[in-house]
Amino acid sequence: MFLGRDRELDHLAGLLVDARAGRSRTVVVRGEAGIGKTALVEQIAAGAGDMRIIRGTGVESETELAFGGLHLMLHPYGDRLDALPGQQAAALRSAFGLGSGPAGDRFLIGAATLTLLSELAADRPLVCLVDDAQWLDTASLDALLFAARRLGADPVSMIFTARDGARPFPDRGLEVLRLTGLDRAAAEDLVAARTPGLTVPVRERLLDEAAGNPLALIELGDALRSRPARPAGPLPVGGRVQETFRRRLAELPDATRRLLLVVAADGTADLGIVLRAGDALGLTPADLGPAEEAGLVVLDGEEVRFRHPLIRAVTYQDAAHHRRIDVHGALAGVLRGDEHADRRAWHLAAAATGPDEGVAAELERVAHRAELRGGTAAVATAYERAARLSTEPEGKARRLVHAARASYDAGRPDQATRLAEEAEHLTARDGVVAEATFIRAQVAYERVSPAADAELALRAAALIAGSDPEQAVSMLTEAVWSARDAGAHDLVRRGVELLGRIRLPGGSPKASVTAALIAYGRLGDGAAAAVPRMRALFEAARSGDVEESVELIIGGFMGLLVADDRGATGLLEDMAAQARARGALGWLPYILEALAIGRVLLGDLRGADAAAAEGMSLAADIGMDTQVTALRCITVRLESDAARSRTLAPGVLEHADLHPTNTALASWGLGLLDLAEGNAGAALDRLDAVCSGPARHDVLIRAVPDHAEAAVRAGRPELARTYLPAFETWAAATSSTALVSRCRALLATGDEADEHYRTALSLHGDRAYDAARTRLLYGERLRRRRRRTEAREELTAARETFARLGADCWAERARAELEVLGDRPAARSGDADPLRRLTPQELQVVRLAAAGLSNREIGAQLYLSPRTVGHHLYKAYPKIGVTRRVELARLVSDT
Repeated sequence: MFLGRDRELDHLAGLLVDARAGRSRTVVVRGEAGIGKTALVEQIAAGAGDMRIIRGTGVESETELAFGGLHLMLHPYGDRLDALPGQQAAALRSAFGLGSGPAGDRFLIGAATLTLLSELAADRPLVCLVDDAQWLDTASLDALLFAARRLGADPVSMIFTARDGARPFPDRGLEVLRLTGLDRAAAEDLVAARTPGLTVPVRERLLDEAAGNPLALIELGDALRSRPARPAGPLPVGGRVQETFRRRLAELPDATRRLLLVVAADGTADLGIVLRAGDALGLTPADLGPAEEAGLVVLDGEEVRFRHPLIRAVTYQDAAHHRRIDVHGALAGVLRGDEHADRRAWHLAAAATGPDEGVAAELERVAHRAELRGGTAAVATAYERAARLSTEPEGKARRLVHAARASYDAGRPDQATRLAEEAEHLTARDGVVAEATFIRAQVAYERVSPAADAELALRAAALIAGSDPEQAVSMLTEAVWSARDAGAHDLVRRGVELLGRIRLPGGSPKASVTAALIAYGRLGDGAAAAVPRMRALFEAARSGDVEESVELIIGGFMGLLVADDRGATGLLEDMAAQARARGALGWLPYILEALAIGRVLLGDLRGADAAAAEGMSLAADIGMDTQVTALRCITVRLESDAARSRTLAPGVLEHADLHPTNTALASWGLGLLDLAEGNAGAALDRLDAVCSGPARHDVLIRAVPDHAEAAVRAGRPELARTYLPAFETWAAATSSTALVSRCRALLATGDEADEHYRTALSLHGDRAYDAARTRLLYGERLRRRRRRTEAREELTAARETFARLGADCWAERARAELEVLGDRPAARSGDADPLRRLTPQELQVVRLAAAGLSNREIGAQLYLSPRTVGHHLYKAYPKIGVTRRVELARLVSDT
């Protein structure tokens, strides 16, 4: 009998229908203890028919064991790991303790989980049911939630249950079904069925106090029938149920309660372990009998479980402290062998009555093993507990810093800050204090501002500049680049000055990044001296002489700053592919930011949109809010969808004080829209703010030609020369003189202007977007001079290029100029420009398919299941007019 949940059952049954139809959905069922979450999931499992069911249950005592929950769910399918991409399979094996190598980035295990679920669903539709998910170990939960957020066109449904008031459950971005109490009629039916014979007053009191909670209706019903006295005090429903269990436990023999405490402390449900530990405490198997007869535990073969998690909680929480210590000590004594090493260490820790260096060392070894498996949250927990058991302040501080670093890597910034601050106050050792400060700096980037990050990183680097110069350079790299994001030139100068004083050992791989950052910091003093050193870092990154991720990304940015846009974009595309392959998801949004900017500068607006969209999706999934804002700024900068840009702009420009460099990109984009739409005055105001702002020597130097154009169009040619000297210096240093010729053409008259336009067109080379902008200006000039044939030729070429590139606002402007000439050009059809019909993700999938990658290889790169990749191709083919995969290469190369 299942009462009062028809609506909820129908809702969850819809997930199974969708899965059978090849549509993935995930629902988190939330509610208080006893509200019926587990019962609801059992009903869904019973109705799953021939679907494959994968089940998992969170256990509070196992939250420290990295990937314990995921292993229990997926280890039966170990024979399917060979079907996964190689690095994903290796990561999952390492996570499960089946491989010898490190698991790598924690998100790679999430990707492997996604691919394995998709692989299993290829046989038959799959439903994944995870009960008490709030108690699942963090590493397992991260992997499952990553898969849940990335599943698309797969016959997979996922249902998690999470208890309110317990450990927080990260349901951000997921569909939530909240269970409330049964309505009065259903509650009455349940009481009548489970506890008949209650008098009317008792029944009414039960209905009022249980508030529709099914467990309360059952347990309080039994209690009221045997003890009709009203419970003391206005306890919440969960508290009333716990009081009921507490009374029932109190009726058991002392030996039974002690053996139940072993069951509660162990948490594995392994009857053999429980009985061996019980024997060490002088208890016997018969002592379980009264608990089984009372319906508090269930024995099933070699397993023993509490009938409800609340019984376990009451059993453990109400036990005297000395008894808990005895039980954990007994469990540690019977858990022998390497396979039990982690559990044994945790029981030893729970049995410790004070600092114990031996147990602390055991936990440190637990942390090392968890690190190899990729369980960063478990690493943090083990190091923190080891620190609490440390006997010396220095050892405690060192372990706390390790815990803080692991917490940061696990996506727990508040915990990382707390642990780092505690470590700083325990020691005077510069190296430990510097690392703690640096961790706080990295947290500050997201939580406070890039400037706060830079300030703290500078402080950290100063502590170790003499003793550990290479680590100091790593910290200063963070400081200078975060200060760049913040437009904080004073912090950039401080970082550069300290870099200049550091003495690196001969042949240090940090030498090129040090020189490049010093050059970048002095870019405002003149590009001629700075550009060669910046170019050297870019070349070092491209040749493989730079290995650290942050330095590689900066190397890619340096390529953009020295105007090698095509080379930099190629490098960044390779970096993105490598990051996807190794599961370095935390780095990928930063790489995609630089890649999107590079594609914008090349005029590949649709490619930039695809990179920004991928980066935003990933950054949102893993909580990188600052990076979401940065990527949205790039989306505003695109000239492919004016309405979208203007809609997004207010949400990103409000961050201008904290992130001026990124938001300046958005302002640049809005200025270009104004310019294309003929609002030259508004464009001039926006672009003047960009060109005079804190990022004026960065990528935003490229906005100077647009500012000059806006000034001329607005009838203010004298203002066009405001920023041209700095731009001309940069252009000369980077051999980027085409746009200088365009600016000179705008300011010239007569034949001299024509000569400058022709010079610009000869220098643009393969930069189609820049050439189209120049052709538009030249065509407008030719039309005003009544050279209609030449004007028509330039304007037509400009319109067709803009349309092909997706620069709709500029294509419309060129079309308007042609109409003045008497032409009536039709809008470019989708058939003539088919890739414009695709969404950013469809375009990305099509490009990779055109390069010859299989669906599985594309899925591994984009963190999608192969079936979802196939779904994107299925939707894309009719849009672009192809029927076979082989046609994609020709289509992509033609466009």
